[in-house]
Amino acid sequence: MNESTQQVHPLLTTIPGFENLAADAYTAERLGGLTNLVFRIDTGADRYVLRIPGKGTEEYIDRAVEIHNARIAARADVSAEVLYADSASGIMLSRHIDGIVTMTPDQFSKREGAPTRAALAFKKMHDWPEAFKFRFELFAMIDDYLKILDERKAELPAGYADVVDAAQPVRSALDRNPSDLAPCHCDPLCENLLDSGDRMWIVDWEYSGMNDPMWDLGDLSVEAGFTPAQDMELMRAYCGDDPTAAEFGRMVIYKAMCDLLWTLWGLIQHSDGNPAEDFWAYASERFERCKALMSEPEFTRHVKAISDQA
Repeated sequence: MNESTQQVHPLLTTIPGFENLAADAYTAERLGGLTNLVFRIDTGADRYVLRIPGKGTEEYIDRAVEIHNARIAARADVSAEVLYADSASGIMLSRHIDGIVTMTPDQFSKREGAPTRAALAFKKMHDWPEAFKFRFELFAMIDDYLKILDERKAELPAGYADVVDAAQPVRSALDRNPSDLAPCHCDPLCENLLDSGDRMWIVDWEYSGMNDPMWDLGDLSVEAGFTPAQDMELMRAYCGDDPTAAEFGRMVIYKAMCDLLWTLWGLIQHSDGNPAEDFWAYASERFERCKALMSEPEFTRHVKAISDQA
């Protein structure tokens, strides 16, 4: 029994239908994941993905909400079918999606039409009539993450509070012109998008909720390191035409705001001792990128476009 099977087997055999599965009747392969353990299970006849939640994730992820939303995303035909999920343990077993490439920033550059396919997948999810549980409240989440870090007496990057204060005009503009909420992924890492070449799939709904749809597009742009041309391809595919100044402005503003939020998420991972990567460097890079974008003259113009929105 290899190391992956040793980790998987005691949990896999607690799932209905897998109780009598012998350890030598399948292979388990570790996949990516920053906070969780994720394995591909191959029985020869079928393939599955088993997710085992990471240490400390219960502090900021509501598994019952995630499960509810993941099942809706599967019904919307943008995500994998959820075969089993337990809100207490956080264990989830999903159908494996075959014939896909896990996306990375490099893959988004190499695979022609990838921003378009991503936009269409998000559009399909955002237009789905079933509501997600949980309201993704950007500034409330910033406050919640700051509280967790304060309780742990964790260090923040120098000047973080000043940047939060500088984001108040953004908050005011969004409050004056709220978007219709839609079921959103809210954490579109490139690796959470799977491309067949004909369509894009979206997986991992831990942070999902009802949100401004432009958050998903702005966050994806940051994660994939999109060029201005890729940003425009994304927005044109999503809007079905050239985006308005306010639509494009929202997307750009969320590029900065997602970095502001995920800076704190990275600091929580750092304080958890998560060994997946250097999370202090991760948080610092995001914070510097946020500051740089907010300091650009065009950023004020984008905020004004939202404020002036009819």
